[in-house]
Formats: sequence, C-alpha cells, structure tokens
Amino acid sequence: MVEGLPCSSMVITEKIVAIKSRELKRMEGQTDHDVVPIRDNFLKRKIEKFDLDDLEWIEKIPECMVFRPSREEFEDPIEYLEKIAPLASCHGICKIVSPIRASVPAGIVLMREKPGFKFTTRVQPLRLSEWSEDDQVSFFMNGRKYTFRDFEKMANKEFTRRYSSTCSLPEKYIEEEFWNEICSGKTQSVEYACDIDGSAFSSSLLDQLANSKWNLKTLSRLPKSTLRHTSAAIPGVTDPMLYIGMLFSMFAWHVEDHYLYSINYHHCGASKTWYGVPGHAASEFERVVRDKVYTHDIMPVDQPNAVFDVLLGKTTMFPPNLLLDHGVPVFKAVQKPGEFVITFPGAYHAGFSHGFNCGEAVNFALSQWFPMGNICRDRYALLRKTPLIPHEELLCKEALFLSHERLQTSSSNNEWDSSSEKCIDVFVQFMRSQHYARWLHVNTGARLLYKSDIQATIYCGICRRDCYVSHFMCSCSLDPICLDHGVDVNCSCADRIVFVRRDIKDLEAISMSFEARAAKRTEQFCFLSATCDETYQPYCEMSVGIDNVSTDAHRSLSTSNIKMYLQVCNGFKAGESPNINFADNESSVVQESDDSDVEVFRVKRRSTTSIENRSIDEAIVSDLPENQVFKRLKKALDHGFIPDESFIEVKPPPSPVNEFQVASYEINESRSNDDFSSIEWG
Repeated sequence: MVEGLPCSSMVITEKIVAIKSRELKRMEGQTDHDVVPIRDNFLKRKIEKFDLDDLEWIEKIPECMVFRPSREEFEDPIEYLEKIAPLASCHGICKIVSPIRASVPAGIVLMREKPGFKFTTRVQPLRLSEWSEDDQVSFFMNGRKYTFRDFEKMANKEFTRRYSSTCSLPEKYIEEEFWNEICSGKTQSVEYACDIDGSAFSSSLLDQLANSKWNLKTLSRLPKSTLRHTSAAIPGVTDPMLYIGMLFSMFAWHVEDHYLYSINYHHCGASKTWYGVPGHAASEFERVVRDKVYTHDIMPVDQPNAVFDVLLGKTTMFPPNLLLDHGVPVFKAVQKPGEFVITFPGAYHAGFSHGFNCGEAVNFALSQWFPMGNICRDRYALLRKTPLIPHEELLCKEALFLSHERLQTSSSNNEWDSSSEKCIDVFVQFMRSQHYARWLHVNTGARLLYKSDIQATIYCGICRRDCYVSHFMCSCSLDPICLDHGVDVNCSCADRIVFVRRDIKDLEAISMSFEARAAKRTEQFCFLSATCDETYQPYCEMSVGIDNVSTDAHRSLSTSNIKMYLQVCNGFKAGESPNINFADNESSVVQESDDSDVEVFRVKRRSTTSIENRSIDEAIVSDLPENQVFKRLKKALDHGFIPDESFIEVKPPPSPVNEFQVASYEINESRSNDDFSSIEWG
C-alpha cells in the first residue's frame, strides 16, 4: 500500500496508471513540439502565489451570523429565511441551528429505508495548483461503489491511522492541518461522494424534522418558493442531493447554479468548515481569481467572463487569505450535525470536512432572487451554456401568481412588499423589451403566429436562453431564436415568423396593471421607452395569426424548418427536434455515459433515477452559417436587448466561426463586467 493513501489506494493507483497509459498512447505519433507536458495530477510542490508558511490568518476570518429560531419561528422556513435574508446575506453564508432534531439517524435511513443504496466517489487530489496551461486540477472518478457503512468504515480507518484517535479534534487544529496537508503533506488524495441522488430524511411519521417544512425533499416546492413553478424535477436544484465525505474531502470555490439560494443540512458525523464571500463582493472575488490564481495562458485578461466559466468546473481551491490580502470580505462557519447552512445569491463559497460526515443540499428561490437570476442568465447566454431552470417561465408564472394574489387578498392602495417589487420590476422590463422586439420584427416584415400548446422548453439556437414567451424562426437557422437578439437586418429570408404564447395579451395586461398600480415606480420604466424608436408605443396592438403552422406562414421557410416545427406541433419525443425539451410524464433523465477518468463536473449531475415531467437535455449546437452567431450576439448588444449587467463588448474572431467557438470570442470590458453594485442585495 502506498503510504498516505486511503484504504482504497490500490483502486486509485490502478486508475492513475490507466490514465497515464492512455495519455502516453494519445501522444504517440506526436512530435516533442506538439506535446504539452502535463504535471502529475497528484504531485505536490510549493506554489509561490499561495502563502501558507504562516497560518495566523485563520483567526482573522470572522464568523458568519448564527441564528437560533424558536419552534414558532421554525414553522415556516421561507418566511423565516425572508426575515433574516437582509442581514444574513451581507456575509454570503449563515448558519441556522435547528430547534428540533431528526429522530431517525441518516445511517438508518440510507441502509434500511433505502435498501441497496450505493454510491460512487470522486477522487480529489489533495494539493494546490498553479492553474497554468500545464498544471490544473481535475477530479477523477474512482469507479468503486460503497455502501454507506463501508464508506464510513474506510473514512474512520483513515482518520484513526492519521491521528491514532477516533475522537473529534479542535476545529482550529483541523483547519491548520487541512491547509498544511494541501500545501505539502504526504496524503495524495481523498474521496468524496458528491451530488448523490437521494435524501437522508426519514419517511417515518415519528420523525419531527422529517415531517416539518424543513425537510429538504419538499422545501424547494413550498408555496412561497419560486422553484415550485418548475414542471420538471431537477436533481440537486429542486430535489436534494447527498454529500458524503471523509477527512479533508473538499468542495472547491463555486457559486450556485443560476445564483440560486442553497440550504445545506448536516445529518451526522464530523464538522464541516465553510468559507463564504458575500454576493456584493462577487466581482472582486472573480478579479482576484483572474489576476492572482489563474495564469494568463488559461485566463486571458481581456476575457472577464472566462474566469466565471472556469469556476463553473468546481475544482478551483485556494486559501482564503489570498482574498483577505486583496480586500475581499470572507466569512467562516463551522457546521455541526443538526445545523443548516444557507448560501445567498451570488455568494461564492468553499470548504472541507473534518472527518466522515453526511450532508444534504437543495436550492430554492424567493421572489427577490429574480434580479440576480437575470444577471446569471445573461452570463450563461454569453457562454452559450444551457440553463438548468427555465428562467422566463418562472418569471411569468410568479408574476401571474402575484397578480392573482393581489386581486384576492389586497386592495389596490396597498404597497407591494420589497421581495415582490423586485420580481415585478424584472417582469415589467422583460415584457416591455419583448413587446418592442416583436414590434421591430413586424416593422421589418415578420409575421406573428401563436405557439402550439406543447409542453416543452424551447432553447435559443444562438445563446441557449429559454424561449417561454416568444421566439422567431427563419431560413438562416434550423433552431428557434430568442428575441434578445433583436432584428437581424442582414437576414435575407423572404419570410420570418415570430411565435408568441396564446396568453401573451394576458401577460401584457398584468404588466400594464403592475405599472399602473405602482405609479411611483412607473418613472423607473421610462428609460425603456427612451431607448426605443420614436414611433413606438408601449403595449401597442399587433395582430397575431390564428393558425400555428399554416401553409402561407411557412411559404418561404426552409424545408428543414417546416419539418422541425411540424414535429414540435405533432408532439415528438424529447431529443428528436433541435433545442426542444419536452414535458413527458414517462420521460427519465439518464446519466450520460462517460468513460473518461478525468471528467470535470460543471453543474449538477444528471440523475440516474426516473423523474416525472420533462428531461434536462444537453445543449444542441446551432446550424447557423459562419459568423451568423457572432452577428446576432453583437446585434443583441447594439439593440440593448442584453441588459447592462452583462457589461461586455463582443468582437469577431479573425477567422470564420464554427458552433464550438461561440464561447471563445475575444471579449473586452466596456465597463466592469461583474459590477454588482447596482443590485440591492438581500
């Protein structure tokens, strides 16, 4: 057995040998000039950019806020979280000590209530990286499956081998040990079971916590949680996932998908140390990572969104003293069994385990999340990243809910609460921009038709945004195109069709009512009209055709476009038409087969279990002609359809573009790309 490796070291070592063997075979036939040397993924050496000789900075990191709700306050988690959010979000993370505990241990749930429960771990190199072209960290798939009890035995045995004790050790001592080990210790790797489908909350009616609203299996779909509007189960977002760790297993610096909130419950085992950076300091965090962590050969200084893209890989770990040294606020939490940790929108966080433990996490969103969700949605679009949740759909459904609730429970003279106002502002701006975009299309010869009443998520072929309210199609592309890209004046198509929802007039009526009933905020929307054509009138009438796919409507569309949309209207299954996700009660999400041992997980994994509703498919590339993708992205900026939060200017590459180069454009800052200062946090 190799000294310093866990008990499963033989399996890990064999995996490493196999990986190196494949790399050698891959390099065969290449000249020395072609081969870029890659450092051993487990080899440690001192990284000068990270100063860990003195660990006094550990005591300089302040603790985050800790809340201890009473049983009465604990009744409604969404109401309680809304109450503490304005204060707690200033630290990025906070800790909530539950007044009630689970009466059925997680181990019993996973071994008895879930017979046959097994999971596969990831192997994490326990070292720092230069983050250069020839030195980056990847997490390997171990290939070995564990039962809950087997993993616990392995993790405890490794802890005992290292410290000759089974007792928990002082938190500060373990924190110092972690950073010493990751810098220059002998242990090469640890195992971490992350993103495991399932929950350790018991189904027993006698378990108080499991039968409360804080059960993570139901929290994301509570009445006031925005994610209740999703028609599909999304593992790790709407449905919880398990995280089973051992000594020094870590979660690298990352931000939640779509800048959502997250709630994490510690079921059992050793403590976890969390580091959190408040959302208002996210831009400063990314600048430090770009300038002080990543080298320019993998992170060009003129591509500010590239740092966000690399961080999505969730393998970037570095000591938080680097942030403190550059004025970025960092807060810490030590989470113990029976405690919740909340992360707030836009807050980067990282941490590690003090020994064997089991946690569980899920995302949720409040109405006040929509401004942050918009920012993240635009960043995903610029990277051409397929979203996990249908942002437009959530926004419209929440607005419908707020309108209905207002009519049922309040008089017109009452003020909106601050959380609802944020949703309303985003919705009104969205509906106005959508209306103006349709008006531009109509004025340039496009025709309006109602969408077919299909239960599907349609994604833009250029930027991957979801197109819930409307999209247009023409002969330039097989894929639907969202209206954020404006009108392409260079389009030579004889006929363009803009498809809109059948309830579009209802949505616009709600938007107008929001403006009328909030007269003091109407002035905030005036700037939208100021940027429009002087002949344009907000919410002006535009006639919409009756037939979904009439012969006249598609007279000038390409045959492939007609065939594709007819397939949509005829209810083809998921995956048979480009950029369409269907709602299908019998559909299932299947984990994609991947034989690579150096797989880097970028977002929540695909589930291996069947779920209800539609599947979450991977992006399907657009069939646009060369440089057409660039032209439409650029036009989106010129027409102002990408909000100012994106703050970038896109320049075309010197050579023709293919569909895989869309995220590699040269991007320059016209002003700070990540300036969140205009957002009201919490």
